[in-house]
Amino acid sequence: MFDKIQLPYAFDALEPYIDAETVETHYSKHLQKYVDNLNSLIKGYEQYTEGKSLDQLLANVNELPEEIRQGVIDQGGGVSNHNLYFALLSPTPKKAPEGKLLDEIHNTFGDLDTLKTEVSNAAIGQFGSGYGFLVKDKDGKLSVRNTLNQNSPAMNGVVPILTIDVWEHAYYLKYKNLRADYVKNIWNLIDWEKVEGLYLNYTI
Repeated sequence: MFDKIQLPYAFDALEPYIDAETVETHYSKHLQKYVDNLNSLIKGYEQYTEGKSLDQLLANVNELPEEIRQGVIDQGGGVSNHNLYFALLSPTPKKAPEGKLLDEIHNTFGDLDTLKTEVSNAAIGQFGSGYGFLVKDKDGKLSVRNTLNQNSPAMNGVVPILTIDVWEHAYYLKYKNLRADYVKNIWNLIDWEKVEGLYLNYTI
């Protein structure tokens, strides 16, 4: 059985950048539906899922039976991507990375502002629903990706460490069609301490 993360802040804690109604609906309705659908889908297939993290399932999705494979991509990706998204947001975020992550950002992008621009452009430029991601490979090298729908970068052998959700339900109540404004403002909430932790310690 898989579950959504425990939200580490109140629904209204991310205002004024993300409104309370959006956070509550996004977390309690949309994410919960992905959790429910995923757990229903994998019932009876425990031999394929037991002892594995969701990202491990997604990284090895071709090993799953064909009849549940696309469902795990859609519903499992929905849980994994949302859990990462909500975990990275904070009303009192660390504003910039340090240490090894900052060094790698400088090596890859030149500076933090350039990284933000590239991730923002990936998110804003995603046609339809999806995400912009910062990912690391097995050697700790960074790159920027965007994915369609609930596809996870884990399916391509890389580890997502930062994401911006650009499904309309993530921003439309407050920002309407102004996706770029939402993406610009979300950097006020991204906690670089969480991103650093994933960069240094998380593998699939």
